[in-house]
Amino acid sequence: MVKRTTFDEASCPVARSVDTIGDWWSLLIVRDAFDGVRRFGEFQRSLGVAKNILSARLRALVGHGVLEVVPASDGSTYSEYVLTPKGRDLFPVIVALRQWGEAHFFADGEARSELVDREGGLPLQGLEIRAADGRLVGPDDTVVVKPPSS
Repeated sequence: MVKRTTFDEASCPVARSVDTIGDWWSLLIVRDAFDGVRRFGEFQRSLGVAKNILSARLRALVGHGVLEVVPASDGSTYSEYVLTPKGRDLFPVIVALRQWGEAHFFADGEARSELVDREGGLPLQGLEIRAADGRLVGPDDTVVVKPPSS
């Protein structure tokens, strides 16, 4: 079996993040958790993923502190998976992926799910990246500063 490359000691925050949530199943599990899915069977029905793959991804997300296992909210003997504060911090990532997908993978008028504000029922505004002084910035306005080589 080929050993998986790990980026858990990389100096790049993107590489370390991808090491934890970079495969599509993990991102879709997190998306479903934001949508209120909590039990193994619910994740499996929603995603249509094989049990062994789902088990491995859930175990990894728990191990990385993105999800935690808690007793079932209905008092039954089942366990549930809930987002930790670390997992909830992925909300802007999921919204960014959703907005990118809406902009690039759907034809005008094509039916799709929509994320709306619970209070007003309106779609969210597009995410914006801003500098510390509040200016809107894009890729040409930023530069990565790498740590010195050891």
